Amino acid sequence: MKKFLMTAAAVVFGIAASVAHAEDTVKIGTAGPMTGQYASFGKQMKNGAEMAVKDINEAGGVLGKKVELKVYDDACDPKQAVAVANKAVGDGVVFMAGHFCSGSSIPASKVYEEEGIVMISPASTNPKLTDEGGPNVFRVCGRDDQQGKTAAEFIAKEFPNARVAIFHDKTAYGKGLADEMRKRFHELGKKEILYGAYTAGEKDYSALVSKLKKNKIDLLYLGGYHTEAGLIVRQMRDQGMKTRLMSGDALVTQEYWAITGPAGEGTLMTFSPDPRKSPAAAEVVKKFEAAGINPEGYVLYTYAAIQAWKQAAEQAKSVDPAKVTEALHKGKFKTVLGELSFDEKGDVTLPGYVVYIWHDGKYMYYDEYKKQMEKK
Repeated sequence: MKKFLMTAAAVVFGIAASVAHAEDTVKIGTAGPMTGQYASFGKQMKNGAEMAVKDINEAGGVLGKKVELKVYDDACDPKQAVAVANKAVGDGVVFMAGHFCSGSSIPASKVYEEEGIVMISPASTNPKLTDEGGPNVFRVCGRDDQQGKTAAEFIAKEFPNARVAIFHDKTAYGKGLADEMRKRFHELGKKEILYGAYTAGEKDYSALVSKLKKNKIDLLYLGGYHTEAGLIVRQMRDQGMKTRLMSGDALVTQEYWAITGPAGEGTLMTFSPDPRKSPAAAEVVKKFEAAGINPEGYVLYTYAAIQAWKQAAEQAKSVDPAKVTEALHKGKFKTVLGELSFDEKGDVTLPGYVVYIWHDGKYMYYDEYKKQMEKK
């Protein structure tokens, strides 16, 4: 009997401790491709989220509550993303800093809208995410109708006589980006020589490369991800082609150069102004570097998404998603990306896109590269 009473007391104590822990913590999540061919971006998001939560908790948490981070893997697969979103709901997550791929974010956002969870994507650029998403759906990155426009105008100006081909990988991100670039290209009175699609995940793109070679393509604009882009560049060089590749923000990872090696020299891409160079990010960048992490790509975007959520919760004096959503639409937030706010759709009010070039194993502003070359 004594043993039974001790066991019962321990169970009651455990339940009470669990309830107390639940009351003293708030759960948030980040979701992206933690595994698979785009896992380097999932790692960027995880690194950004973990550092943000660490810094928040060291500063006293949110409204006196400690933040608990849940990391989810959607592998950039739409079905898995929906399963992840439902799992997050079951886990009691009130805010999701995710997802990465637009093809994952768009279906997952429907779950968050239905369940009333705040979502801020650090990286999904397809316009449909916020055009069709609910009031609880936001992003701290730009949109493909901005990014594609920047690329088209750059190509028309810098390579006015180039024979251009436009290809995409059929994903929400890749096709969306390629089509936005193509639309603006046509508005500028330009016409591509080839337009088509390729299948992501393959290893041999020799048929596509041969087609480009046959049509004497000078510049290939690719709507897709770094793994396929890297393979296509290498295979173009293997066929003796000097065709230049230009793509979007999915090339903003050192893994691109790891795939291409010197064949990646001169690759062009669009991305937002490098947040690592922002004065607002200086202290946080030092923390990442001290931890052996290069805050490239979407590391700081994930960090900023969590910063915005925290400040909105404090302005709302609640972590209740409905109140936080209202605060996000009304407020201004100081982040590592600079001060930002959101428009009525949930799009961020930050500078748009600039052009980068891969040179000597790193990406840098194209304008800076050009100045360097002019001095030589």
